[in-house]
Amino acid sequence: MKKIINTPNAPTVIGPYSQAILSGNTLYCSGLIAINPITGNLVTDNISAETKQVMKNILAVLKAAEMNFENVVKCTIFMKDMNDYASINEVYGNSFDSNLPAREAVQVSVLPKNVNVEISVIAVK
Repeated sequence: MKKIINTPNAPTVIGPYSQAILSGNTLYCSGLIAINPITGNLVTDNISAETKQVMKNILAVLKAAEMNFENVVKCTIFMKDMNDYASINEVYGNSFDSNLPAREAVQVSVLPKNVNVEISVIAVK
């Protein structure tokens, strides 16, 4: 059984997909970018601010599924420039306690809306 998770506290999707899907006890979150869900504007002042907005958006989706960052078991970080790795990693790391999920971080040439970072997660209740 799968349940679509959708919350107004995270950005509206920009394509034919769901914010997240809950299948059993596992939540599969689509990649999120730094769109402020209130204004609809991108937050791209700097890579730290952009990453903070992405993490806020992820948390909103997790909360809609009655989860939080402690439930996250896997993350994928897509970044436009590997030179931003340290700044992204610092903000990302502040979202988790010592129970860190598995993760990969890769550089890509282009992301939706030409953002600098996109992050997806898998979480388990």
